[in-house]
Amino acid sequence: MKTRASITLIVVAAALLLLPLSATAAGALTQEGEVRAVVQRVFDQLKAGQYSSLYEILPSSSRARISRERFTSTLQRTRDRYQLDRLDIGAVHVSNNLAVVDTVIYGSVLRPIPAEGKIVVQQYLVREDSRWRVATGDNQTVRRFLSMNPAFGRKFSIRPPRVYVKQNGRWIEVNVSRLPRPAK
Repeated sequence: MKTRASITLIVVAAALLLLPLSATAAGALTQEGEVRAVVQRVFDQLKAGQYSSLYEILPSSSRARISRERFTSTLQRTRDRYQLDRLDIGAVHVSNNLAVVDTVIYGSVLRPIPAEGKIVVQQYLVREDSRWRVATGDNQTVRRFLSMNPAFGRKFSIRPPRVYVKQNGRWIEVNVSRLPRPAK
């Protein structure tokens, strides 16, 4: 009887000691899950052409620099150049109000030359007003948040996207900086 009481006491003590650790781990998993869900939702909205709703997911600093109409029309003008297929979400790293997510976006280039393509890109998210907002492509916002979180910035520096097309069954990297720019 004494042994059973001792075992029960040890189990209860262990549970109480481990409870804060499991809550911390669960909180980290919840944050990572939230970030993954936002990245997936943005991809789904982009794929479906729901550009106006994407505007709401931009950080306030981005929304202050571009109107909803200009943002939406810019994305609509690119619609006939590509077709999105799927998104692979890799590692998610969260620190305070900043997150970085490794992604691979698959799709087809429709113009100027039809080809199967993929983009390997880090998605940067910032938390504003208790909501995750996507700052990918807004280097000014990302740099500001990284400077406010120097340890995170040293660990996860901004990497430029890498673009690939499939040729003869193999992925070939495209040097995007050498492509001709369209006339304005």
